[in-house]
Amino acid sequence: MALSVRPATLDDAPAIRDLLNAIDVLEIGGPETDLHAVEADLGHPGVDLEADSWLAHENGELVAYGLLWDDSGGERIDMDHYVLPGRPVAARRLFELMEARAVRRAGANGAARAVVHMHLNSAPTLDTALIDGRGWQRVRRYQVMVREVSGESCPVPVPPPGVTLRDCAAEADRRRAHELWERTFAEHFDHRPRTYEQWLDDLDAGRLDWSLVLIAAVEGLGDAAVLVARDDRESMGWIRNVGVVKEARGRGLGGYLLRHAFSAFAGRGRDTVGLGVDTRNATGALKLYEASGMRPHFAVDTWEVTLPV
Repeated sequence: MALSVRPATLDDAPAIRDLLNAIDVLEIGGPETDLHAVEADLGHPGVDLEADSWLAHENGELVAYGLLWDDSGGERIDMDHYVLPGRPVAARRLFELMEARAVRRAGANGAARAVVHMHLNSAPTLDTALIDGRGWQRVRRYQVMVREVSGESCPVPVPPPGVTLRDCAAEADRRRAHELWERTFAEHFDHRPRTYEQWLDDLDAGRLDWSLVLIAAVEGLGDAAVLVARDDRESMGWIRNVGVVKEARGRGLGGYLLRHAFSAFAGRGRDTVGLGVDTRNATGALKLYEASGMRPHFAVDTWEVTLPV
């Protein structure tokens, strides 16, 4: 079996998309990876494609893909690793290369160790015995939730008393949405503060419809909640985040923003809306989504390994 590994280029995005969709079919039952999402990952400002990306081919067939990036400037390094089932040689080789690169990047940041995170489907095509043996451990689980929507079932909701809603068409409101994002997610697992410009990069803001980024203000409290949704996925409308400041929790803001998003997507002709939630979220987000009619679609685990520099 001839194995070859090389860096990815932007021109490889369609082939990578096809590989990821083949893995989607095996893991979740259907393709859900869009080309623009792959292109955004390859163009991430924290990625040097020559050093931080890997394509593994066996006998000319693309069988595995890896990408690594550094948003922390410290010890935390992130990576993605995708491989077709039954390809242990390619899977192992990419892990060797990616772990070594993570150590070098953390060392260049002045860190004494690399704390590396990776997301995998809870029933992945990767044989997890491979990473168990390399010291990786599951540290968190995220549930992807979905709900079917229609104009009949998702009318425009009435806001709670004293609540007003506005979109983020204006630059000042976009900056305010970023401030609320940082404020409401500061205590969440794995949150890392992002500047406004970094936040825009993370969101692939050039493709974002800002009419789906909403701020809810409460009389007497001011701006108190933010919703970021996007309509650029082929498979479904997507809610990236819903955040409510501590002082305004318990007033129904999260549920109101969800219902507004469901109605907005139904009005655009979407039939399904999805989001991801940390199953150990301390604010009770999972219960909120379940109460709003959302159901589990699939689960994703965060895996972690600590490597000395």
